[in-house]
Amino acid sequence: MGRGFFSSRWRGDVPLDRLFWRDMLLVATVISLGSSALALVLLGLKLPLWAVLAVHFLPVPYNIFLTVSVWRTAERAGGAKASLMMLGSALWLIATVVV
Repeated sequence: MGRGFFSSRWRGDVPLDRLFWRDMLLVATVISLGSSALALVLLGLKLPLWAVLAVHFLPVPYNIFLTVSVWRTAERAGGAKASLMMLGSALWLIATVVV
């Protein structure tokens, strides 16, 4: 039986390129941007600040999960490319939290 989405990434069963480029940089970035856009709409509608911030930061646990998954998978793969992906994932996480 196939492993679930989260367990396959956590265990490093997903190729590093797919995890980094598709799951993290493409899909999670779109999710983060959508969450931020929705937070701006809610701010414009004068909803309470706690609700706006909750929506804005909602993807952060998922983003942390993906970053740690990239690190775990990259450590197993080794090499310069894997090291660059580790650095890129850390910078990406900082950017998604700050922006």
